[in-house]
Amino acid sequence: MKMPRLDYSQTPFLIIWETTQACDLSCQHCRASAQPEHHPGELTTAEGENLLRQAAAMGTPIFVLSGGDPLKRDDLCGLITTGADLGMRMATIPAATDRLTEDMVRRLKEAGLSQMALSLDFPTAALHDTFRGVPGAWAKTMQAVEWAHRHHLPLQINTTLCGESAPHLQAMAELVKSLDIVFWEVFFLVPMGRGTRLAGLTANQCEDLFEILYRVQKESSFLVKVTEAPHFRRYVVQREWQEGEEEPQIGQPVRALPPQLVRTEGPGHTIGLASQGVNAGNGFLFVSHLGEVYPSGFLPVRAGNVRERPLEQIYRDTEIFQDLRRPERLQGICGQCEFNGFCGGSRSRAYALTGSYLASDPWCAYRPSSMGMVMKAAIP
Repeated sequence: MKMPRLDYSQTPFLIIWETTQACDLSCQHCRASAQPEHHPGELTTAEGENLLRQAAAMGTPIFVLSGGDPLKRDDLCGLITTGADLGMRMATIPAATDRLTEDMVRRLKEAGLSQMALSLDFPTAALHDTFRGVPGAWAKTMQAVEWAHRHHLPLQINTTLCGESAPHLQAMAELVKSLDIVFWEVFFLVPMGRGTRLAGLTANQCEDLFEILYRVQKESSFLVKVTEAPHFRRYVVQREWQEGEEEPQIGQPVRALPPQLVRTEGPGHTIGLASQGVNAGNGFLFVSHLGEVYPSGFLPVRAGNVRERPLEQIYRDTEIFQDLRRPERLQGICGQCEFNGFCGGSRSRAYALTGSYLASDPWCAYRPSSMGMVMKAAIP
């Protein structure tokens, strides 16, 4: 099934529900500062099923059950089945703990899971386990890779990029290429929760990292998705222009994603990328373990609660969601940029570093042609 084109003013392409903040890992970047115990106010099974019905009624194609560690919820498989029966492609992100077993992977597949994501942030066990806070996390993850393949469950790898992990991105790319995955999602750090103690990146460092990801994307059969760095889309357009694959549109608004970023179906008919750029509040929403609705888990500005108001009303009608779907509301460099129709910068990072979700993304090096630069050369 190819991913549909949606009207983001009405329908999010992707919804993530943080089913719990409980987790037995102590990851250095955790935005939620997750702890081992459940919060007593978590959404119940019945409330979760109602959330899934609301998402399906909006036409949302992809629903992710995240955490914390979603395996800490005993009803996880039942929730997956409910979402799948409603016609959504269901995904989840289990933590690499003793709860992740081959039998659990088999049960997830049988429940109707479309894709499972595992986290790998460094190319060696010692570095990865230190980052995740528990010895053996690397080994468990590698076991789970084998189990996913054994039970024909499409596999995604998630990688966090921050000052500590960025120097290892090329080695990570080589590792990921060897794992027979269908999807690589690379998260650029938004400093919140425990992640505020990690080193950030400079705008120029991001450009260097984009070049590595661009080449992986060009050379690999699996999909590459960059999260919380939508200016990677701008970078891809510029690189396509430099390589003569697209005609440059100097000084004109650029609205369409380049073909390289519009792969609406993954290998083997797995979950694909959106045909439009997705950003916080614009094709995306996040529901916390307590039912609070945010434009993103990394943009903690409350828009409502699913216990108090229908999900579609929160997404379609609240001020913050409407603001985030209007590129003309963006300020500073992002507001003047000809790429803001499909980029828009990380609204989450703008909020984390400036206090305004409409400010420019401090990690973007590009300066719009209206400010005296036609294009920033990405390579010599």
